[in-house]
Amino acid sequence: MSRIERFTINTRGRDYAVGDIHGHFQRLQAALLAIDFNPALDRLFSVGDLVDRGPQCLQALDWLDQPWFHAVQGNHEALAVTHVSGGWLDYAQYRAAGGGWFLDLSEREQSRFAERFARMPLALEIETADGPVGVLHADCPCASWAEWCAHLQGEVPPKLEEFCQWSRRRLQVDDQRPITGLRALIVGHTPLQQAKVLGNIWHIDTGGWSRGHFSLLALDTLSLVNATARE
Repeated sequence: MSRIERFTINTRGRDYAVGDIHGHFQRLQAALLAIDFNPALDRLFSVGDLVDRGPQCLQALDWLDQPWFHAVQGNHEALAVTHVSGGWLDYAQYRAAGGGWFLDLSEREQSRFAERFARMPLALEIETADGPVGVLHADCPCASWAEWCAHLQGEVPPKLEEFCQWSRRRLQVDDQRPITGLRALIVGHTPLQQAKVLGNIWHIDTGGWSRGHFSLLALDTLSLVNATARE
């Protein structure tokens, strides 16, 4: 099963990307209303981590059902899948990271969420007039987008999947090297006060789920469109 979803250019409306949501869909909806987001024409691409920490985690499946909303699997969705599949977890750490809402669900409900989360791609690729834009949760484990996409066509090596969903290395070492084959790569995972660009990698988790704001990035212009994010 391929772990990447590709999207042709949007000729009717605009495409946007958003950082980690973490169960704060009401705040996200307010941010979308503020930019006149039109679900009949526009599309929203998410870096994942739809759940944990916030009060509206149960809405995640409703959002994933929307034809205009597309998300990669973040590490928090992966944790839910691991739990249901019987993999090892540090449950104290999982609860501390906001996973209590999931652990407290019935087994049937856990399975319903985990089944949908397991089908989320690891990567998105969106065509724009100026070239393709990629979306991952944390970082790209390969210097070349084509090399990474080749891994996504089959069983992804566990170390590469872990890097894709958990790595903070690029920000920690201020790595400016671009990912070749992409106009831009959009990621989240690490909360920042303001969006940051390293090479052609945009880090857009600006804590909309916490005390920050949601950064909404227009993919056609690679510009932040919500006023709070530009301040």
